[in-house]
Order: sequence, then structure tokens, then C-alpha cells
Amino acid sequence: MRSMTGFGVGESALAASTDARAATDKVTVEIRAVNHRFLDVRVRVPNQLPDLANVVETLARERLSRGRFDVNVRVDGAVLGAMVIDHDRARSVFAALKTLRDELAPDAEVPLGLLGSVPDLFVPSIERDGSALDTALTAAFDGALKSLDAMRVREGVALAEDLVRRLGTIRRLMQTISARAPCVVDTYKRRLKERAERLRAASDLELDAGRLEQELALFADRIDVAEELTRLESHSAHFESLLQGADAVGRRLDFLLQEMAREANTIGSKGQDVTIAHAVVELKAEIERMREQVQNLE
Repeated sequence: MRSMTGFGVGESALAASTDARAATDKVTVEIRAVNHRFLDVRVRVPNQLPDLANVVETLARERLSRGRFDVNVRVDGAVLGAMVIDHDRARSVFAALKTLRDELAPDAEVPLGLLGSVPDLFVPSIERDGSALDTALTAAFDGALKSLDAMRVREGVALAEDLVRRLGTIRRLMQTISARAPCVVDTYKRRLKERAERLRAASDLELDAGRLEQELALFADRIDVAEELTRLESHSAHFESLLQGADAVGRRLDFLLQEMAREANTIGSKGQDVTIAHAVVELKAEIERMREQVQNLE
């Protein structure tokens, strides 16, 4: 089980660097992860190497699952080398300018200086050996992912421990409700008999004992929460078993907590007792806290 939040960093030297500067030539990848319903990848790469964004996004979508990931790529050292002209782009732009000149002003000259304002006309010389850069980028990305996963596993363990403790609280509240429920029937029975006695004393009428017992039975059935407590315990046991697995269980845990909240609401609507009402309020609050925690699990 892993948390959906974390941070990882990885570095890789560039094998293309062959001179004394090689020790400082490296690619660094940082990955920050937060919870998200789907896979959302956001990439930042050096302005000089915009094509790396596609490479990084492909790596991310191959290796990552649900969550939002901010991937930052940094290239350090002299690895970028001198800026060189992208000749193909320059020829294409200049040809387009001449075509436009022939349409608008056939006798005018097309100054080469116009090419200086063309975006991305100058590129780092490293692009002439893109395979070396891609290899270093992949190694750095994998290193960052390994670091990220280690942190997410540690946080996942901590979240699981917290959820287990909260399950213990929920079970204690369930015991309180289960122990209190019979007392509610006894209290209602006593009050019903007291009202019947007062009515008989005031009106000198004989009340049907069978009718009183029928009313008591209807009340007991109406407030019975045994089924809800049984289902709540079943959901709790299933929840605990999922916490012990290694798969991505965030969505299943969230569904179980929705079902647990539904049972708690039903218990609250049935339990006509202050003690039960207080326990239900705490029960629902604890389930909501667990739902907030589960949002951070993959």
C-alpha cells in the first residue's frame, strides 16, 4: 500500500560528455506526487530542450498510475554546449519569407537578420546526440521514481496504521451502541406502563395488556439496529483486510467508507436515545476522518 503523496529525485551523468567537464554534466529529475482521481502529469523541462517534454511524459504514463505528478527536469554543467543553428528550420523559414516577398514586394530584399527573431532557431549542440540525453533522462527518471516510491510506501504504512487505530475507535462506538440498544426498549416499556397507569387512574378504565405488548414490540422492531451493526462490522473487517494487502486499494476503501457512513446514518435515524445519538455523531465523524485519509492512498 502506498500513499499518493511524496517526492523523489534522481540523477544520471551524461555519457556523451567526454572532456574534463563530464563530472558536472548530468540530468536531474524531480517528481512530486499528490492525490488525484486520475493520472495527471505536468512536465517542466529546460527552455533549450522543449522536445524532452514528450519523452518525459511518455516515461511518466508508462510507469505511473493514478495521481497528479509534477515532473521537473534539470540539465546541469556544460552539457548543453554551444548554441548552433537549426539549419533545416532556418532554410524553411527563409524560403517562406522569400515566397511572401515574391507575393508582396518582388523587388525587395529578404535580410538574413530577420532570422534572428525566429523562435527556437538556435538549439544546444547536445541535440546532435539526442540518444545520450534520452538515456540519461530515462535513468534519472527511474531513479526519481524509485525514490518517490520508497517515500510513498513509508507514508502508506503510516496511513494504514492510523486507519487501523480509527477502526478500533469505530468498533468501540459500535459496542457502545449495541450495549445501549436494549436499555432503550426497557426505558420505553417502563414509560409506556407509567403512562398507562396514569391514564387508568384518571379515567378508571381497564387497558388492554395485549395492546400494550403489541405497541412495545412494534417500537422494539422500529429501533432495532442489529442488522446495521452487523453490516458495519462486516465492512470494517473487509476494510481491515484490504489494508493488509499490497495492491492499490484507495477506491475500494473509499467505497467501503461510503457504505459505513450509510449504516451510521440509519442507526442515527433509528436510535431514539441520547447516548446512542452521541455515539453516532462520533462514529460519523470518525468515518469522515478516515475518508479524508483514504483520499491519500493509491
